[in-house]
Amino acid sequence: MTDIQRCELRPGHLVEWSLPAPAVAAASTAPEDSRPPAYVQEFHLRTARTIRATGLCAPNWLGTAFDLPGRIDLDALGRALHAWTLRHETLRSGFRWVGDEVRRFTLPAESVSLSRTEVGHFAEPATLVRYLQDRFDAAADALSWPNFLYTAVLRPDGASLYLAFDHSNVDAHSIHRIPAEIHELYAAELRGEVPAMPLVGSYIDFCASERGAADAMDDGHAIVARWREFIARCGGVLPPFPVELGVDPEGPLPVQRFEREMLVDDPAAAAFEAHCRPYGGTLVGVLAATALIVRELGGHEVYRTVVPFHTRVKSRWSDSVGWYVGGAPIEVPVGRAAGFDEALEMVRSALRANRPLAGMPIARALGLLGEEFTAPSPDPCSFVSYVDGRAVPLAEHWAELRAYGLVRVSYGDQVCVWLNRVHEGLQFATRFPDTEAAGASMRRYTERLREMVLSVAQPALATGAPAS
Repeated sequence: MTDIQRCELRPGHLVEWSLPAPAVAAASTAPEDSRPPAYVQEFHLRTARTIRATGLCAPNWLGTAFDLPGRIDLDALGRALHAWTLRHETLRSGFRWVGDEVRRFTLPAESVSLSRTEVGHFAEPATLVRYLQDRFDAAADALSWPNFLYTAVLRPDGASLYLAFDHSNVDAHSIHRIPAEIHELYAAELRGEVPAMPLVGSYIDFCASERGAADAMDDGHAIVARWREFIARCGGVLPPFPVELGVDPEGPLPVQRFEREMLVDDPAAAAFEAHCRPYGGTLVGVLAATALIVRELGGHEVYRTVVPFHTRVKSRWSDSVGWYVGGAPIEVPVGRAAGFDEALEMVRSALRANRPLAGMPIARALGLLGEEFTAPSPDPCSFVSYVDGRAVPLAEHWAELRAYGLVRVSYGDQVCVWLNRVHEGLQFATRFPDTEAAGASMRRYTERLREMVLSVAQPALATGAPAS
């Protein structure tokens, strides 16, 4: 994960693909789709509208960047991008406001085409970065439709693709899978073949199913009661990242800053994973280390956070593009932990007890709390996310293909941490308020996290024991 400033962007001739005017016009008169938005989508749109009403534009798109080697056939690439768009139904679906309600519309596949625009040559990377960020801010906006854009920077030896989407369409798992799918579709177009890609489930169908199940639960449900207790112990809000951030709660929403680095290399990441595996793996280890660090930095006896989990519980959703993310609140009584292994056990117990809570969308659970919950900021809560990307198709070639997941950094008062296990090691990325205090806190957190991971990994590294 990175931002567009750090994805090795190089000069070249820029080309864009977007939905043409007839498709946009068809969307304005498209009938309502009976499948409702997911709770996470509706929460995202309402938050964006609330922020926009204050006069602030806080872009929140996600994207992907990757190379296609060899001289590019633009017609074949355009057909591949069109086929990929039709493969994932959420990309031809959008939302309109009817009073204060959010209603879905979905274009039929035959109404969707892509129009190619030759933007021109960019000689300076900085100029191209600024153009693409501004273009994506406008084209991948939560409150407009279409809300995605495809671009390619062409050079004699190949092209770099940059695709951006409003968050309502994608999650991290979705954007990790895009490079392989586009590569496969493009290669098939060059061969004049129909790619043998398995069908994927529609995220819109998932939204309807998930929302129906969530709506069947009322404020007396046991999951809601658990959330109510958690929120109460957090002082009526979702928990912030428990380090000093230097943010004025009464002041304007701060600009955010982004940092990324390789936390540890592959041998250390493997040794850390092997040590943590009996307790549940690297995610448990990272949360245990975080709990110990925030106790060390701020004296917190209990570490409270919301842990993101994917909701792709059925195989038909595994390759589907969409926002398949839920969250479970956990409380780790780290003040009683004598060391790392005890913290591991505490995190494992908390996750076992609370992971089922991720089955109800957070927005639904909090909505049922009514006045018991204080409305969150643009980032509803801080989080530490872990994804193992090594099994994703093409992941072993991500480095040579300059493949990245892109995250937009704009405004917010929370801390978002992404840890990605890649073939080269354990990659760390974070977005946080751009204050002096937050910068110092997050630097200390990152350094201590690296030290803890290496400390746990060191015995195996010293003996050369395999990470089995």
